[in-house]
Parts: sequence; structure tokens; C-alpha cells
Amino acid sequence: MTEFTPWMSLAGGVLIGLAATILMAFNGRIAGMTGIMSGVIPPLSADWAWRAAFLAGAVIAPMIYVALGGVVPFSAPISTMAMIVGGLIVGVGVSYGSGCTSGHGVCGIARFSPRSIVATIVFMLAAFATVFVIRHVIGG
Repeated sequence: MTEFTPWMSLAGGVLIGLAATILMAFNGRIAGMTGIMSGVIPPLSADWAWRAAFLAGAVIAPMIYVALGGVVPFSAPISTMAMIVGGLIVGVGVSYGSGCTSGHGVCGIARFSPRSIVATIVFMLAAFATVFVIRHVIGG
């Protein structure tokens, strides 16, 4: 069972929304992690520096939290192979969906983008179906 953490989840959501808003306000860019990541993998994008800084912040912030005594509980009750296969499936979905959950779900819906609203509905339905099949059909 997943631990219910409403206050931590709320704080995380607020920080994600704040980061997305700041990036849009000061840089005019969408905070979609897939798009940001694609600019720092060779061939580098002309604006790779802000992308690298954004990604570094996403990695360094939790490290600072832990260094200050915070705990980030994490467990993956599945095999490494299952995570690799899942990552590949997500990668294919990101390609076909023209973006990821952060780009469509956080930024696209906030901009009332019909494409992002449909994409997010599809993401969520796929997630619900996957959890149902794994927990109730396969029995994982």
C-alpha cells in the first residue's frame, strides 16, 4: 500500500506549479521534462544552459532536503527489468503523445490546451487500467 501524504503531496504540487510558472514567466517556456531533457542530450539545443540548470535544480533540491534531515521514502516493489520495460513503454508514449505528463498535465491544462487535456485524460485512463490489470488481473 502506498503511504498517504497529503501535506507533502500538496507542497510538492505547489513547488512544481511555482517552478512551471516561473519558467514560463521569465523564459517563456513550458516546463515539460521530456522537452527540457531533449535539449541537453546531444545534439545540444542552442538554449541548453537553462535546460541544464532546470534539470540540475530538479536533482539538487531533493539532495538539499535530505542533507537538511528530510527523508524521501522510496521503494520499488518490482524487478529492475520491469522498471526498464516500463521506462521504454513510457518513452514510446511520450513520443506518440508529443510530450509528458508534466508538459501536458501541469502546463498544458493550465493553458487550457485541448490537446493537453485529451493527452492527460489518456495518461490517466492508461494509468488506471495498468494498476487494475497489475493488481487485480495479474495479481502483482
